[in-house]
Amino acid sequence: MGIFGNAFSGWHLLLILAVVLLLFGAAKLPGLAKSVGESVRILRTESKNTTATGDDEPTTPEDPDRTRPGSSTTT
Repeated sequence: MGIFGNAFSGWHLLLILAVVLLLFGAAKLPGLAKSVGESVRILRTESKNTTATGDDEPTTPEDPDRTRPGSSTTT
């Protein structure tokens, strides 16, 4: 079994790489890979921070009336 189980073989991955190369061009691939890597790194650190602090509940805004549709803050 490979990285993706039985979903992809070596030929599939080569074909996907060729399509990506045709779509984005060789000049843009390093920048694309860098941005994807940074995004994955940010996602991992944020998920570790969330699990470490135990923040399962979404945060509530300071003024809940302000975010309610149809409410006005001026009286």
